[in-house]
Amino acid sequence: MRLSACIEWLFAAEADNFADRIRLAHGRGVEAVEFWKWTNKDIGSIEWALMETGTELTSFVAEPMIALTDRANKDTFLKGLKSSMETARRLGAHILIAQAGDDLPGKSREEQKAALIDTLAAAGKMLEGSGIRLGLEPLNTLIDHAGYFLHSTVEGIDIVKATGRAEIGIVYDVYHSAVMGEDTAEVVGGNIDHVFHIHIADHPGRNEPGSGGIDLKARVDWLVEHGYNGALGLEYRPLAKSATTIGETRRMLLKAP
Repeated sequence: MRLSACIEWLFAAEADNFADRIRLAHGRGVEAVEFWKWTNKDIGSIEWALMETGTELTSFVAEPMIALTDRANKDTFLKGLKSSMETARRLGAHILIAQAGDDLPGKSREEQKAALIDTLAAAGKMLEGSGIRLGLEPLNTLIDHAGYFLHSTVEGIDIVKATGRAEIGIVYDVYHSAVMGEDTAEVVGGNIDHVFHIHIADHPGRNEPGSGGIDLKARVDWLVEHGYNGALGLEYRPLAKSATTIGETRRMLLKAP
């Protein structure tokens, strides 16, 4: 399994420039990188660094980051998705990440879920034939994202299934799932085909694997054994040097030298 370093946090202490973070990751044998927003970055320098190093860009966030639980935001999101797709093609990324948005006051969960499904279905139609997929990400509401609408992996899978679009799936973040008390095998079950990308971090702290109490190896092993063949997204705040934590993560989770 190839590693995908989230350079929002990894190598941030070593370099302010995202292009240089890509070079640092490549220098430590990391096969791929990812980041969050693209509109606040120098895409030209990132494109050059990816080409120069042969590094893959796995994913970034589909902007704008607005509440997809609000039907009024559908057209704005789809317009932004078109620009995100163009940037993904330019940089060679095949996964865009969608945030559901907050639980809206005055609107029922069913009403918000229907809006979310409708917007995602339209997004899937827009993505058809592009080779780019959109992953909806459930987040924990206990520590990091109070008020977020989608905190259940099971519900997230139900939502993406309801779109009827093969281009729509989930980003399964093991950290967020564990914080919510979920068991990976139980919540993903036989739906591994709907998992487009995974993220890992330990808990507490959202730091590197081995710094907390999540059995990340068991969870990652289960995902791989049941058919996940994508990248392993390293989305954690490193307590030690980024390069050191990546090496230890590789040895711990992938049993690689």
